[in-house]
Amino acid sequence: MNSLNLVGRLTKDPELREVNVGGDSRSVCDMRIAVDGRRGDPLYLDIATWGKQAEACAEHLTKGRQVAFTGELMLRQSEKDGEKRSFYSGVGHVEFLSGKPAGGDADQPGEEA
Repeated sequence: MNSLNLVGRLTKDPELREVNVGGDSRSVCDMRIAVDGRRGDPLYLDIATWGKQAEACAEHLTKGRQVAFTGELMLRQSEKDGEKRSFYSGVGHVEFLSGKPAGGDADQPGEEA
């Protein structure tokens, strides 16, 4: 069974885009979250959601917001400058948990280097 459940904070604002699926245009929202790792270091994961929820995420979420994610882990492949690369990402449902922390980004884990 491929099931992924995480709680983390957005490391940047969500990005909404349109994709063609079987001749139909669908909304997809790409996000990156930071979750606590076993040794206290943050782990970063790209996640995505589709349709009306994608539109709601793009409209209401911003960097620093805490979210819960439930979905599947997927191996994705891309090519950039002739180099093939593979990476894991999550696709599923996002639940809004909290507002942006007081004091801006002071309590946020940094963007992955």
